[in-house]
Amino acid sequence: MYGLFFRHVLSRIDPERAHHLAFDVIRAIPRLGLDGVVARLTKSPVDLSVETLGLRFPTPFGLAAGFDKDGKAIRGFGALGFGHVEVGTITAKAQPGNPRPRLFRLVPDRAVVNRMGFNNLGAAAASLRLARVRSARHPRPVIGVNIGKSRVVEVDDAIDDYLQSARALAPMADYLVVNVSSPNTPGLRGLQELERLAPLLTAVKAEAGSTPLLVKIAPDLTDDEVLRIAQLTVELGLDGIIATNTTISREGLVTDAATVAAAGVGGLSGAPLAARSLAVLRLIRGAVPPELCVISVGGVDTAYDVDQRLAAGATLVQGYTAFLYRGPFWARQINIGLARLRRTRSAEA
Repeated sequence: MYGLFFRHVLSRIDPERAHHLAFDVIRAIPRLGLDGVVARLTKSPVDLSVETLGLRFPTPFGLAAGFDKDGKAIRGFGALGFGHVEVGTITAKAQPGNPRPRLFRLVPDRAVVNRMGFNNLGAAAASLRLARVRSARHPRPVIGVNIGKSRVVEVDDAIDDYLQSARALAPMADYLVVNVSSPNTPGLRGLQELERLAPLLTAVKAEAGSTPLLVKIAPDLTDDEVLRIAQLTVELGLDGIIATNTTISREGLVTDAATVAAAGVGGLSGAPLAARSLAVLRLIRGAVPPELCVISVGGVDTAYDVDQRLAAGATLVQGYTAFLYRGPFWARQINIGLARLRRTRSAEA
């Protein structure tokens, strides 16, 4: 049903406008008092909970950063079945992001190209909003907060900029993520170089205090670079790694070249990222202690995909792009599918 609606209605609407329309509906779920009803419909029939980062995640499947940039629809996403919601990317300074159009569908590839540019209302506003969510007496998913560099800040001044965000947001986050891997902020990916990354992560870790801290990396790193960052993460005592962000590669796409060219620069997400994301996950898991939290994201579509990531060593799994193609009950499909897979294994054991 949703597939028909997407093909005949949503696919004809500008992608960013369609995103906002869907977001407004999700945001309205708790406002209309429907979150309890929706949550009962999306709840897994078996216990899928995961203990990591000193937290209990009701399901290993969560929403990746990028959909809820300012933390405005956390309860709505939780009601839809996401065990955690990573908000952001949030920057210290409010910024409008890149000029439109900046979001493009590659439907034959079940992919999206975005160059949003960290459009958000800033860390101070997000801190106030998250405080209200945390203080309300309503069920909510685990809240991750993803922070990045403000566009107007030079790379050499990035540490102070990240610290401003961490100071405002770490107390409001169940876990905090340092994003150094988006391709849409000039100079940001250069922060993945060890001589810049080590002092940045050290400073943010000190500022974050008891809030678990993770770093999010790009899929376009070489295997050696991935392993060096994994080693650094362990050496600095971080709590985890998120792998991976969007890619700048356009290899292997089946969408016609003219459409891809028209989309232009930006990060590619969705199904084409699956193989590299899984490979990076396996690299990291083989190089870090079993207790380190590794969150796998990139190209996840079905319960089988999530199960495959968990089997490959992911502690948690996130998705985003397939939400646009699968519809509002995507997380429910994942959770029920995981439950069926576990029941099948239990019956066969």
